[in-house]
Amino acid sequence: MSETGSHENVSEKHLPKEQENGHGAVAVADDPFADPGMPPHEPRIQDIDERAAKRSERVVAMLFTTSMLATLGFIASFVLIPVDKYIYVWPAGNIGALNFALGTTLGVALFCIGAGAVHWARTLMSDHELVDERHAVSAEPETRTKVMEDFAQGAKESGLGRRSLIRKTMFGALTLLPLSGVVLLRDLGPLPEDKLEHTLWSKGKLLINENTHEPLRPEDISVGSLTFAWPEGLEEDDEEFQKEVAKAALMLVRLEPEDIKDKRELDWSHEGIVAYSKICTHVGCPVSLYEQQTHHVLCPCHQSTFDLADGARVIFGPAGHALPQLKISVNNDGFLEALGDFEEPVGPAYWERRA
Repeated sequence: MSETGSHENVSEKHLPKEQENGHGAVAVADDPFADPGMPPHEPRIQDIDERAAKRSERVVAMLFTTSMLATLGFIASFVLIPVDKYIYVWPAGNIGALNFALGTTLGVALFCIGAGAVHWARTLMSDHELVDERHAVSAEPETRTKVMEDFAQGAKESGLGRRSLIRKTMFGALTLLPLSGVVLLRDLGPLPEDKLEHTLWSKGKLLINENTHEPLRPEDISVGSLTFAWPEGLEEDDEEFQKEVAKAALMLVRLEPEDIKDKRELDWSHEGIVAYSKICTHVGCPVSLYEQQTHHVLCPCHQSTFDLADGARVIFGPAGHALPQLKISVNNDGFLEALGDFEEPVGPAYWERRA
């Protein structure tokens, strides 16, 4: 092959590809991925047939109405279906009827609002294709005026003002849907009423040693020792044991009567034995660390410190108030007994707490 021919072959590799069009002319394809452009706009059936538009309007209204009914079904299910009721649903098997009803109705309510909005936008709102150049973040007054005009024009083209059926059902669906979240507040638990203000302690109930499960006598508690107790009748295998012991847990310390600074504390004690709630008034941790010389008891969670010789008042840490005291005495058989319940709720404060 000659040198000239070689140069010709190399040059041909960089020449644009030539094609013959249908009319016999030669066209040069400089860009094989040229933008084909947008297809011509075709009007929707709803744009040219008012009956079709009315049908779409009724479909949207039906979806919004279904959402309203599903929301009402959600609330009715929450109120009427027992928590412990189960139903068989294939293929999941037995599931909670309440959870199934809540999930189904809430899902339908949300889906129908979304489907209604999408169907409305695709069939009834304006279908014109517009190009709007980007502008600076800080818009000029003329731009803001144009935006408001475009908004008004969009509202007009959406038919929201003219199609009252859609407007009313959409607002109805959007108004009812938040009620689902309000009703869910019930699952925060049953109303406590005054349950947080009372424990199992009552007049005449014996103090049961937490370790031996035997009634306590004054001689069982020596000076400087810390003893834990719960009320008579509470058993570890009880279904409500954890809930009740969390409120009624008690700690007892024997002090020298002359070391007790608070007169009421002295009156509520027996031979220097004072009984206080074991539950810290900060976040409810069990108080369990006792220092004999200072009569201070420490909560291990956040170091709240209480003075058991001075009404269990807070002397350090984040706890908000003193530990509640239980008034005790000795019955005819020589066992320590409660003379009532705690005078105030045990544990952390809560917003319904009475002053």
